Amino acid sequence: MAAQKINEALEHIAKAEKYLKTGLLKWKPDYDSAATEYGKAAVAFKNAKQFDQAREACLREAEAHENNKALFHAAKAYEQAGMMLKEMQRLPEAVQLIEKASMMYLENGTPDTAAIALERAGKLIENVSPEKAVQLYQQAASVFENEERLRQALEMLGKASRLLVRGRRLDEAALSLQKEKSIYKEIENYPTCYKKTIAQVLVHLHRNDYVAAERCVRESYSIPGFNGSEDCAALEQLLEGYDQQDQDQVSEVCNSPLFKYMDNDYAKLGLTLVVPGGGIKKKSPNAAQDKARGPAAVGSHADEEEDEYSGGLC
Repeated sequence: MAAQKINEALEHIAKAEKYLKTGLLKWKPDYDSAATEYGKAAVAFKNAKQFDQAREACLREAEAHENNKALFHAAKAYEQAGMMLKEMQRLPEAVQLIEKASMMYLENGTPDTAAIALERAGKLIENVSPEKAVQLYQQAASVFENEERLRQALEMLGKASRLLVRGRRLDEAALSLQKEKSIYKEIENYPTCYKKTIAQVLVHLHRNDYVAAERCVRESYSIPGFNGSEDCAALEQLLEGYDQQDQDQVSEVCNSPLFKYMDNDYAKLGLTLVVPGGGIKKKSPNAAQDKARGPAAVGSHADEEEDEYSGGLC
């Protein structure tokens, strides 16, 4: 079966090369017919599991289409060549060809197809090179956004944000989440804005930037319905516990269903959040000493603490 398919492929290649020859009575190569034959050869090689030869046939097909000024079909052939490289586990090379295809789709005036190709490349390389996948998803998001296909753009940005969090590239993740949130606000999907605010706050706290986390919540008060929502109440409780170095309060919030059932990457941020200072409550450093000294000492110490913080935490 495989030998039969290989012979079939070789016949198609011979026909393609014949179409490309010129002579006294044929001044111009027949690029269209040659491309068709190379395409048939690629399919036959693929069916015979000869992926490297299939890739080469796809590349020749693409070249013939380019010479024929058929950019869309050339891009398709480059993309198919990339998929042959995928079968050979040569993923970085596969991504390069699919990126080339996406550029040709853009040049041809088919941006949606370009964005889909970029997403496909991102999926291919995600487990091998998350950094490259982030770049590809962001490029796809930009193409979709330029075409005002905002929901598709958000899907790509969401993938990029989660990969950035997974890779602990938290500064970039904070920017990506802000971009997502802005678009969700633009399309008036306010409940998702609340969820993105939670993700932002967790990212900022893992960056040890309490000020940015607090500002993020404060700015979200302008989103309709946020103030008074359970998301807002939980975030205020989280920030209070973090500011008071109360690990118990922080853990209680982060273990609530509101946080635990977020996307897995953000849920993990919540479950691993540790407040500064080892998470010791400010009210408890001398608890053991007070217990030994009796109730009167506890009362006296409590008065001292009240005086110490009577002017506020700032």
